[in-house]
Amino acid sequence: MRHRKVGLKLNRSQSHRNAMFRNMVTSLFKYDRIRTTGAKAKELRRWADHIITLAKRGDLHARRQALAIMREKDVVHKLFENAVERFGDISGGYTRVVKLGTRPGDAAPVALVELVVSQDTKKKKTKKKKSKAAAAPKKAAADKKTAAKAKKSEEKTAEAPAKEEAAEEEKPAAKAAPKKKAEAKEKKPVKKKPAEAKGEEKSKKETPAVPEEPAAEVKEADADSQKTAKDDE
Repeated sequence: MRHRKVGLKLNRSQSHRNAMFRNMVTSLFKYDRIRTTGAKAKELRRWADHIITLAKRGDLHARRQALAIMREKDVVHKLFENAVERFGDISGGYTRVVKLGTRPGDAAPVALVELVVSQDTKKKKTKKKKSKAAAAPKKAAADKKTAAKAKKSEEKTAEAPAKEEAAEEEKPAAKAAPKKKAEAKEKKPVKKKPAEAKGEEKSKKETPAVPEEPAAEVKEADADSQKTAKDDE
């Protein structure tokens, strides 16, 4: 009676069996899948589930227990870092066994043991891939926009000196234009209204022409006024 005797002997000694499963567990977590016989695959699931529960616990004592079983430290550290994200939503059943047929030579049943990935990690991976694929055309469009802006800036810098020269040439012409307009305004006769023209004609008719005195009489009058002034003195 094999009461409380868990595990398969597989026609090996205890030390041989433990060493074999330690190597197999290490390679399973290193490559995520291995190929072995059906009986070994069923027994390997028990070892893998035990190590994943330690990794999900994640404390120092659990890490040391995993290092006592597995052969490579890097594989253990990688498993403990990603265990919560990868197996956090799963409570047991972390491995999958797929039958592949028989092995040539001894016709032993061969199976594939692989780790099960939760659906959340699959969604995250697909989202990341989609985001990268969507980012590629956006980057191309941004590069085109930057190139177009650079071309426009270069064209503006090339056109700037030509515009400045044209503006300098236009300045004297623009300054001369108001002068010409002012001169033209001065030359133009001011048109008077008919009423003002009639008033001026009437004033000319009404005001009689004052006859001018001859120059000799003016001189004589001045001499007489000087003599009278001396006599008075």
